Amino acid sequence: MSVLETFVADAQHCATLFRLGRDVEAGLAMIELVGAVHPAFDSKPQEAQQQWAFVLGQMFACQEAQNWLALADYLEYELVRLLNDTLSV
Repeated sequence: MSVLETFVADAQHCATLFRLGRDVEAGLAMIELVGAVHPAFDSKPQEAQQQWAFVLGQMFACQEAQNWLALADYLEYELVRLLNDTLSV
C-alpha cells in the first residue's frame, strides 16, 4: 500500500469513527493522521500548503465546535480530495 493509499484509508477510518460517535478514539486517530500527513506537504508548492492549512483549520474548527459529522465530511471528502490532488504521482 502506498503512502497516499495509507493516508486515504486512515482518513476514511477516522471519519467513520466520528460518524459512529467514537469521538475520543477518532480524535486520537486524527492527531496521528495529521502528524503523518503534515510533513508530506512541506515539499509541495505554496498553493498546496495553503490548501492543507485551510482544510486543517476547518477540521480543527469542527473539532472545537464538537461538530463530528462535519469533521467526518472534511476528513472523508475534502482531505481525501486534497491528498489525491497533491500527493498522487
